[in-house]
Amino acid sequence: MTVLVIGGSSQIGHFLLPRLGASGEAILALSRQPQAPRAGVDWRHGALPGHMPEPLPALSAIISFGPLQPLADWLDRSALEGAPRVIATSSMSAESKRDSAVPAEREISRQLREGEQALAAACARHGCAWTVLRPTLVYGAGLDRSLSPIARRAMRLRLFPLPLANGLRQPVHADDIAQAVLAALDCPAAAGKTLSIGGGERLPYRQMFARVRHSLSRSTVPLPLPAWLLRLGRGAVPRLRGPLSRLESDLVADNAELQRLLGVHPRPFQPDCSMWFPQP
Repeated sequence: MTVLVIGGSSQIGHFLLPRLGASGEAILALSRQPQAPRAGVDWRHGALPGHMPEPLPALSAIISFGPLQPLADWLDRSALEGAPRVIATSSMSAESKRDSAVPAEREISRQLREGEQALAAACARHGCAWTVLRPTLVYGAGLDRSLSPIARRAMRLRLFPLPLANGLRQPVHADDIAQAVLAALDCPAAAGKTLSIGGGERLPYRQMFARVRHSLSRSTVPLPLPAWLLRLGRGAVPRLRGPLSRLESDLVADNAELQRLLGVHPRPFQPDCSMWFPQP
């Protein structure tokens, strides 16, 4: 049997594929872009919902790191052989942006929650057991759109902005999510569950940024951004209104069920410079 990995070239896929290969599974990995050959991985060009390689072999599991609604739509119209286990990632934004002051962010939250519901319904029609993981802020492979761009820009400019905010954050390493995916594959008790997954440490926003700065291989000048300036930025730069409005909010996950069911204990936030650049 074969495991289909949708989004195999993503930051979580970067860590999952070697772990999955070490378990002896045959891997069919989907990517929009051509990928370098990897032992034990059959790369296919494709994307959801309408560009899946056909025919697919019999699948023991489907793992997806892409949008949930296209995955649900594809499952709805696919003639799957058997009932493969389905593991997919959503985001804690499904809850943290539910009541955002920015309409576009409320829409993201709605789409995530509706995608989770659609996936559950599609899996039910196929008789597939499913698990959805909701990660917090993901880092670790230099492919995220949050901390890595900030770190790389700071190294270019030699200037590091430090928002003076105290809302708690819980960044989670992509490899810890990969380990949770593998654990969920072999855990019947995780079926039908939506599990939050955050890092092993909660820390104030300003401290998270300070650790990123100290991880860099080039020295940078700290640029403190006081609360009054952040409030000004919310009004002056519309695209920053949502992120800046959440700086004093705690965006964290409760890992209790993750640890109880899957035995996964994510690492604390101790980054090094290599984590801010794409890995080979």
